[in-house]
Amino acid sequence: MKIGIFNETDVDLEKEIKEVKKVLKLGLKKLGLKDVEFNVILASGDYVHELNKTYRGIDRETDVISFALEDDKTFNPKKRVLGDIYISVSKIYSQAESYGHSVLREFAFLSVHGMLHLLGYDHMNKSDEEKMFALQEEILDLAGIGRSDC
Repeated sequence: MKIGIFNETDVDLEKEIKEVKKVLKLGLKKLGLKDVEFNVILASGDYVHELNKTYRGIDRETDVISFALEDDKTFNPKKRVLGDIYISVSKIYSQAESYGHSVLREFAFLSVHGMLHLLGYDHMNKSDEEKMFALQEEILDLAGIGRSDC
């Protein structure tokens, strides 16, 4: 598995990047996935806002936006290139403060959330939301950064 995490901002998140990569690998292992690739790009809130406006038609900043490459379900079974996840660094910090947990926990949460979107999970209805959010929490708990660990 190959996970690229790229920080396009001036905010120092090197320690957190190493930990989040471990969390994502744990999540992939839990899901039984080995030969996958994807990227996480840490960007400014303005950049993520522009992506949200351009690609989703929503004119506001969001915390995470995923661009999946497997929408048509045709993929190479030997190596799956899933896509890219963009995360707003300003949202990582503001939401960590708002929810009363660490920057690492919020960064990991948004990364796992984006990864699950790349894998086809969604939260458009209550049933899908419950499945996706429960899986997010299981992965974060496995990594030792669940809600009770903050």
